[in-house]
Amino acid sequence: MGLGGIGIWQLLIVLLIVVLLFGTKRLKTLGGDLGGALKSFRSAVENDEDPAGESAENPRLSTAEPDAEFAEQSRESQSSGT
Repeated sequence: MGLGGIGIWQLLIVLLIVVLLFGTKRLKTLGGDLGGALKSFRSAVENDEDPAGESAENPRLSTAEPDAEFAEQSRESQSSGT
């Protein structure tokens, strides 16, 4: 028995059907995109786990003041909107 009662032959048949439906080129692209997303997610999680290094990398995270560029953009949009 395989995974939950599914044998190796059933898995091979499902894999064959998926390849026939989508084609190898699309599956390769999908696999690459999925791998890239997992890599970026993993690096983001590793960066969030290090709180001491986080404030050293970006000093604006530790301050309570808003970003000057963001404040200027919001003032411009408020003045042009009314």
